[in-house]
Amino acid sequence: MPRLLLVKTSSLGDVVHNLPVVSDIKRALPHACVDWVVEESFAAIARLHPGVDEILPVALRRWRRNVLSADTRRECRVFLQRLRAQTYDAVIDTQGLFKSALVTCAARGPRYGLDWRSSREPLRVFYDRTFRVPWGQHAVARNRSLAAQALRYTLDTPADYGIGAPARVLSWMPAGRYAVLLHATSADTKLWPEPAWEKLCKYMILKDIFCVLPWGNDAERGRGERLAARMTRAVVPPALTLKDIAALLARAHLVVGVDTGLTHLAAALDVPTVGIYVATDPAATGLYAGARAVNLGGIGAPPTAAQVIAAIEALGVT
Repeated sequence: MPRLLLVKTSSLGDVVHNLPVVSDIKRALPHACVDWVVEESFAAIARLHPGVDEILPVALRRWRRNVLSADTRRECRVFLQRLRAQTYDAVIDTQGLFKSALVTCAARGPRYGLDWRSSREPLRVFYDRTFRVPWGQHAVARNRSLAAQALRYTLDTPADYGIGAPARVLSWMPAGRYAVLLHATSADTKLWPEPAWEKLCKYMILKDIFCVLPWGNDAERGRGERLAARMTRAVVPPALTLKDIAALLARAHLVVGVDTGLTHLAAALDVPTVGIYVATDPAATGLYAGARAVNLGGIGAPPTAAQVIAAIEALGVT
């Protein structure tokens, strides 16, 4: 029984984009055991896939902030001991960054990664074998191609994220149909204007759909509260875990979101999803989930509220 290790540590959207690799492996090699090294804060996403056998959480982001502390050194030792306790038949770095290459190099087993033409950083020295994955493909397609070449199987099916969210009781949730509006993102340049969100919320109200405005920090909560205060049938939830958010997204009637990992998670959960792009190109990292996922906008060309509403109506969910 082959035992394989995937190294894709972050960010949230990148972790979501790696889920189809697990589905591909389990389809091509049904008896394979698949382990995954992932940042501790995103481990809940990898755990959503039933094909993942063991999660190896890593804390590279947190360790960098306290690199000289005794706790950091101790946690690093524990992680490396766990990583090296298993000899793998293949270790595949689908991240293609220096940090993931270091983790890959520390693991036991043949190490595979992107060649020098296919990655952002020159990492050939860290791998036993490298493969070309041309730029210009979506991140999901690149991940799938690298794993397929490394493990010598053919890709002949569409991307399958293979995940579902467990049911959770969210006591603050009103009854009825709801749309999740993912208005928050890590970069201000990716934000959609608040007046556009207001117009979208008013449309939802006319369709008897209330709006949920999740947040991740105080600034995002403040924006959600400003929006909710200017409309009826809108709710700003309490702080949510990733498991809570996955359950919230999975049961949504519709999700509309800016370029953020949670928008990709909604599409991966097969929820009708509209992605709004303001400062990034959806061709490379847009929603990638078939006809129920729509990308609008692009670099310097945000969609209007009317265009988002037209896309929602084209999905046939209102």
